[in-house]
This record gives sequence, structure tokens and C-alpha cells, in this order.
Amino acid sequence: MRLAEYDGKALLRRHGVAVPRGALLHAGEEPPAAAAGWPGYFLKAQVLEGGRGKSGLVRRLQGSTQLREARRLILATLDDADTPLLLEEAVPIVREIFLAVRIDGTRQGLELLLAAEGGENVEQSKRLARIPLDPAVPACTEHIFPTAAKLFPRDIAARLARFAARLPEIARQEDLQLLEINPLALTHDGRPVACDAKIIRDEAADFRHDPAEFALSRALAERAMTAHERAARDLGFQLVETKGDVVLVTSGAGLAMMMMDLLADHGLRAASFMDNLQGAPDETMNERLQIARLLAARPNIKAIVFQTVIASRSLAERIEALTTWVTAEPLPKPLFVGLAAGHAAARKMSAEAAIEKLRALGVAAFTDPVALVRAAAATCAGS
Repeated sequence: MRLAEYDGKALLRRHGVAVPRGALLHAGEEPPAAAAGWPGYFLKAQVLEGGRGKSGLVRRLQGSTQLREARRLILATLDDADTPLLLEEAVPIVREIFLAVRIDGTRQGLELLLAAEGGENVEQSKRLARIPLDPAVPACTEHIFPTAAKLFPRDIAARLARFAARLPEIARQEDLQLLEINPLALTHDGRPVACDAKIIRDEAADFRHDPAEFALSRALAERAMTAHERAARDLGFQLVETKGDVVLVTSGAGLAMMMMDLLADHGLRAASFMDNLQGAPDETMNERLQIARLLAARPNIKAIVFQTVIASRSLAERIEALTTWVTAEPLPKPLFVGLAAGHAAARKMSAEAAIEKLRALGVAAFTDPVALVRAAAATCAGS
């Protein structure tokens, strides 16, 4: 769950992190009277996508008289007059810093990221320092200071190390996959102020938190869903539509990512990502295929790739359901099927027998996912 900046700063504020004063403005709302005394202003669109600065969705105002025009320009860019806006005081900044805590997928643990300058594309900076964090030991100033001292004067490094040592515990308490502050501003009196916040919470941990909090982020996520994504959720699985030319049908995030990589290696792009929902039905294959048929009707789609791995459920039943779907009505695009089945799943039908049954229906079927993708790529290249 990605938090809008407004919600992200509310999270930081409750943990004692200083953030600029701000007010959320919905359509037609005027700024609060207290904003009249702020030294300057930023107006920021509250959307869940990144790159707002490059897109003109964050604007610096010299005075409140510029608010109306800035609001018009932002909403015109989005083509959505109902997008909420965050009006925020402009903090006098002496120095901008990049600071983040995230999950290191390779180590499967937290790491602290630190750069001497904030701004866009800082993650690609060669001067980005990475500090691994031991999950069994609370982060401490002494662990962070040596790295910070290589990037900053010692007085700033000491202050920054004390501040940074607080973030891993916030990430743990809030079940965050990412807590990024960019920029972290140092003011004239040396105070660190989080001027922006990019925060992602692990949705699997929602049950540990108040379901009513972060209403803005939840509403934005709902609005951002496509009709097919919303239908998939209602049918019991998660769908993410992407810009691609192959409808990918899988079950589980790991298998989906493997197949997306294989498709990309062969010059194809997945147009869909499917995953299981927590607490969803055990079997949603028919529902996934139902949505896949709708997606495949689009003119930019060249093929449907269905890859399944079965450990204990009956392969015979899955093939029966798949053949029923295939023969119900003509498919809008060529179908390529990949199968892998464990011993328990193949009690009534082996993977090889399943392949032959599908091929008898004119469906390209494989036990090797690489061969599957190569066949799909060859067909797509000729379409």
C-alpha cells in the first residue's frame, strides 16, 4: 500500500518527525486562515505515482495570490478536477539530503540509504551510501556515523546519524517496505525536516493496523484501479494491468515475475500481472481466464500465455476446466500453455498427457517455460 504524501507525513508526525505545516485542499476548498502567515508555499498534487516534480504536479508559490493559477495548471495536467492538493509551507532550507530505509531484497533485511544531496534520480547516484541493518540489533548512532562522516562535516554527520537511527524502528512498527525522505531538509538552526515522504506499507500486515487510517491513500488507490483490476479483486485475485502485448495468466507473484522476465528476454512485454489475495478463495483459475479473455480482445495484444505450477491439486481437473474455457468460444488471440505438476497432482493425468490433450485442441502446450515463451515470441513476431 503506497501512501499519499499527506498520509505519509501524518505517519511521520506521529513518530515525532518534523514535517512542514500543511493543509489538504479538496475541490473548491480555500486555504485555512493560518496559512496566511507562512513564509512561502508549495502546492502538490496528491497522487500515488512518482515523478510529480517532472510532471508539473508540484509548484512553488511566491504568495497566496498565485494559488488559483497553480491549482488550475496542476488539475489541467491531471485532467481531474477532483484530485486533492496539499498546500504546504515552504521551509527555508540550508541543505537537502536523501535518506531512506528499505527492504534489501537480496539480503531480505532492512538497509539504510544515505546521499549528501536530495532530488530526483538520486537513487542512481554513485555517492549513495548503503548501510546494512542487523534485524537482531536496534539501529544506533554509532553504527551510522562512520558512513555519514564520509559524506558530511562531522557536526552534521552526528546530527544526521541520530535522526537516521530512528527510522528503522518506525519502519518495523509500521510494517513499511519503504520509508524514503527526499529531501530531508536541514534548516538554519540545524533542524531536520521531512519535506517529502515516499512510504509503502506491506499490505499483508494490514490486519495489524487501523483499517480506517490513511483514508486518502485508500481512496486514491481505488480511483486508480482499472475496471478489470476492480473486477479481478471482486472475483478473488489481484490484477495489475501494465503496458504490454501479451496477456499473462499465472497464480502467485513469484511465478508471475519469472514469466515476465522470460517474456522480456524474448522481446515481449506482459500486459498483466496476477497474484493471490490474502484470504481469497483457494482456486481462482476460471476467474483469471475470464478476465484474460477480456484483456486479450484489445488490438494491441498479440497472445495469451498461461503458465501453471500445481503441487497437489488435480492436474486432470485443471485441464478439464482449461479445455472447457478454450472450447466455450473462439479465443481472441493465440494461446500458449505451460504446465508443471508435482507427483500428487499427476495422479489421474500426467503433465505429458495433459500436453497432448491440449495440443489435440490446437493449443500450443509445453512443460518447459522457455520453450513456451520462444514459441509465443515466434508467433508474435509474425503477427
